[in-house]
Amino acid sequence: MLEEEELRDAVVLVFANKQDLPNAMRPGEVTEALGLPKMYNRKWHVQGATATTGDGLIEGLLWLKDALFKVL
Repeated sequence: MLEEEELRDAVVLVFANKQDLPNAMRPGEVTEALGLPKMYNRKWHVQGATATTGDGLIEGLLWLKDALFKVL
């Protein structure tokens, strides 16, 4: 989907949730599983998070804000 022409300028933020669980995929594993390193022409970020405690949510949203302002 991210290879569609209409989304060529899209910024991608992925939350790797459930980081409080021992079997959760770590952000680096999620990055590789999604093939994000192959997206050279796009801004992307994988943020570890635990939604129940809010850990990582602010950091991810701050990255998104900064990435969007750089595009504008």
